[in-house]
Amino acid sequence: MASVTFRDESATGRALEEFSVPELPERISARELVRLRVREEVARYNASPSQHFRGLVKPTDAEAELNGYRMRSARRLDWEKQADAAEAAFGRNGFLLLVGERQILDLDDEIDLIADPVVSFVKLVPLVGG
Repeated sequence: MASVTFRDESATGRALEEFSVPELPERISARELVRLRVREEVARYNASPSQHFRGLVKPTDAEAELNGYRMRSARRLDWEKQADAAEAAFGRNGFLLLVGERQILDLDDEIDLIADPVVSFVKLVPLVGG
């Protein structure tokens, strides 16, 4: 079994937030890893819903803030909808996925969590007027 550390980073590489998940298979697809990360962050949010969500992708009816999303009202989130949104965001370059020092370009890529236990997500901000 392996453990993974999920890390959110700024575009300059500064760590913003991180959490670990133990007891994972040694090898996993990037798609499964993204979905696992989203399921975990939604479970943590749903355990104590508030008007602020720090997650990979923006929930429906939320507004982007500096360090997350402001919910119109505290409510439970559907992790599968959030995971589907995360897959779509990856497809349109909404974030970079880095495993160790390697950028993942395809969600079907297999990842060895023993060799690379740190997975970084770098959210990309669209340029204004671009």
